[in-house]
Amino acid sequence: MDNPEQKNYRYRVDPASQPRCLSASLLAILCPFLCGTSLLARAATLNSAYLADLSIEELATIKITSVSRKTERLADAAASVFVITADDIRRSGYTILPDVLRLAPNLQVAQVSGSGYAISARGLNGSNSSAPNKLLVLIDGRSVYSPLFSGVFWDSQDVVLEDVERIEVISGPAGTLWGVNAVNGVINIITRSARDTQGNLVSASAGNRSSATAFRHGGTLGEDGSYRIYGKYVDREPTTQNNGSKMQDAWHKSQIGFRTDWAGGRDQWTLSGNAYDGRAGQPAPGAVAISGTDIPLGTISLSGANLTGHWTRRFADASSFSLQAYYEQTRRTVPPTFSDALNLFDVQFQHALAPIGIHAPIWGLNFRQGNDHVGNSAYIAFLPADLRQRWTSLFAQDEIRLGEKLRLTVGARAEHNDYTGNEFLPSARLAWKPVSGHLLWTAASRTVRAPSRLDVDAYIPGNPPYILDGGRMVRSEVARVYEVGYRGQPATNVSYAITVFRNVYDHLRTQEIAPSRTFLTFANGMEGHAHGVEVWGTYQATPRWRLSAGLTTLKEKFWLKPGSNDATATSAAGKNPEYAWTLRSAWHIGANRELNLAVRRVATLSNPYVPAYTAVDARVGWKLRPGVDLSIAGQNLFGTRHAEYGPIATRGEMLPSVMASIVWQN
Repeated sequence: MDNPEQKNYRYRVDPASQPRCLSASLLAILCPFLCGTSLLARAATLNSAYLADLSIEELATIKITSVSRKTERLADAAASVFVITADDIRRSGYTILPDVLRLAPNLQVAQVSGSGYAISARGLNGSNSSAPNKLLVLIDGRSVYSPLFSGVFWDSQDVVLEDVERIEVISGPAGTLWGVNAVNGVINIITRSARDTQGNLVSASAGNRSSATAFRHGGTLGEDGSYRIYGKYVDREPTTQNNGSKMQDAWHKSQIGFRTDWAGGRDQWTLSGNAYDGRAGQPAPGAVAISGTDIPLGTISLSGANLTGHWTRRFADASSFSLQAYYEQTRRTVPPTFSDALNLFDVQFQHALAPIGIHAPIWGLNFRQGNDHVGNSAYIAFLPADLRQRWTSLFAQDEIRLGEKLRLTVGARAEHNDYTGNEFLPSARLAWKPVSGHLLWTAASRTVRAPSRLDVDAYIPGNPPYILDGGRMVRSEVARVYEVGYRGQPATNVSYAITVFRNVYDHLRTQEIAPSRTFLTFANGMEGHAHGVEVWGTYQATPRWRLSAGLTTLKEKFWLKPGSNDATATSAAGKNPEYAWTLRSAWHIGANRELNLAVRRVATLSNPYVPAYTAVDARVGWKLRPGVDLSIAGQNLFGTRHAEYGPIATRGEMLPSVMASIVWQN
């Protein structure tokens, strides 16, 4: 339906009585695919001892980069940041990236279907017929959010988990350094250098609900270079509804790729690439009835490829600069509603200046261009079908040493996008280290979620001539965030972190009935606030036994602005649990055996209603001989069948599963 004047639509409704219902119903079909349904210091190696590789002291000295865009110790980071280590991943027994993110206590990870996940931090995990769109995700510096809806297609994002060094998870705003859409958090997935993945590795997992296989080969390129190539295949069985019927949402995906690293003198270069192809069934039992019309749902096809180059030069005066560029091409077909072909080019430059007295400034530039083509249908359209978008930004930040124990970090980003023009994203962070091993910090930030094509260019045909008539006047959603946090190690075997936050939201998206009452349009008629607590800690009970725990709480309140008539918008708060807690145990039983347990509890979601649930995961591992590891892992054990997110018609229930895995490397 590329022609906006086309009149031969497959249905007609009474616009005075049904526009909101029909629009919401069609977007409810589209939303799961826009959720990602079909819409990772010292790295632990498999040849290392089974005992957790890093002590409590070593965990505090892990080097991270996501908070300040330069290397710093985790113990010095003035932000709510949790690091998933390579050893955490290995011990979890998980085989795909979205499941691994369950290890971060400051994330809400909810599985919708066989391949679909809704993942966010600090609430707003989808609202008003929209998928989660306020969390920025990076894989080795490459942003993987889709300009179609400002979120992540999780069925397209994966890596060989044995190659992940760490995952840095920031909950809270990071717009100054990472740009718009980093409203409620940043997930930075960092894979290991090719120098650290030499030799061969083969892994295979099979179980009653899924299977996965992967291989990797690494070698050298002369005296200064290294490379690796890899392949991975994932197969998942369909989920089931609460009545036992299958959801027809099976998922199959193949992925290959490479990485090369060179180091010489002051310079480091990295070149990496990935390509994938997959199929995902749509999360519905056959067809969905919309206003008396059955829409048969076909299999989603997804494919893509990307190439990233990165160059870093370091100088003797402690200054450095880096240049990164990547190109990405993605294809997604969601029959019968839409298809999307996207080509993205992104280049970014960053310069960390040598310290100037008490100042340590850093600045950078970013340019991004996307060429998008949407194949429209009689059910939904993006107009224009072909669109070129550009994003440009400039950021600067200064870390000021106010004393031996006190530092202030101030910065801002100016960013331009084609929909709303210029956006300004400032932040300030104050960190005080009264004694070694203890850090108190506070921060204030302003960040935005810029409109996407879904906000501005989405149309639903109807009579006359649209039921949803886009959102030409949509503006950015704004969040002002205030945080206070503490991170410390009161004893050699104990560490913990706690953050208290308050988010004040304005211009949140709503779906308004036009004054003519003949169509709907997107606007920004809602505001609100949220506050909560994030706390997690680690206790080394014995040299062989480690316990970890985490708790998040969230209270939200939303209200409509004068003039808004979207009576359903404020119910978005029901999509976020008021609390969630996790408890993990890592026990080294003997020289060659380990037992890992994880329990998580998630509170009720009210709209749509999802009951509270408790899930138990477990893994038993054996080292058969050096280089060969065998494990058996179970998820949702002890009869904890449950749903996690979404309307009952399009959500699957998570069933108990068991999987056996073997990893061989030399």
